Amino acid sequence: MIRSLYDWTLSLAASRHALWALAIVAFIESSVFPIPPDVLMVPMILARPRRAFLIAGICTAASVLGGLAGYWIGATLFEQVGRPVLEFYGKDARFDEFSLRYNEYGAWAVLIAGITPFPFKVITILSGSTGLSLPVFVTASIIARGLRFFLVAALLWKFGAPIRDFIERRLNLVFTVCVVLLIGGFALVRYV
Repeated sequence: MIRSLYDWTLSLAASRHALWALAIVAFIESSVFPIPPDVLMVPMILARPRRAFLIAGICTAASVLGGLAGYWIGATLFEQVGRPVLEFYGKDARFDEFSLRYNEYGAWAVLIAGITPFPFKVITILSGSTGLSLPVFVTASIIARGLRFFLVAALLWKFGAPIRDFIERRLNLVFTVCVVLLIGGFALVRYV
């Protein structure tokens, strides 16, 4: 099923409605869809490099709006679905404790999930369910998703098709290593 969704998503890149398709995929990927918008964005930019930053901007805006939808899902459906499950297992008090801790570092969670391969939709829903400050959530989402999509657009705009393999296979690893180094650097400064 995932493969057929992937193929379908890729076929949208060639359609005349590709920008709308990209916006829709970026929107729903931030809350429920399993296929990242990069699958559409990369071939679209390779086909029209002059539109690279427009494409990245649409992808960023739609992804942040989709993140708000995920936030809403977490904020509105948690009480009806999530909390009864926690109560059944006797973990509702622990969730409140977790929420306080999560909200203390929530901006970092949104930033990390927004640029790494970690599913962004998990963090958007979690942010809503814990009541993470909405301005903090939106700001971190704009920074993270913008960094991710505009970096991909810049690389494709500058280097074209030869950089495609690097983006598809190794860019997530590079983002992850950078995040680990950043967090490690903060931890080192804090404890040294």
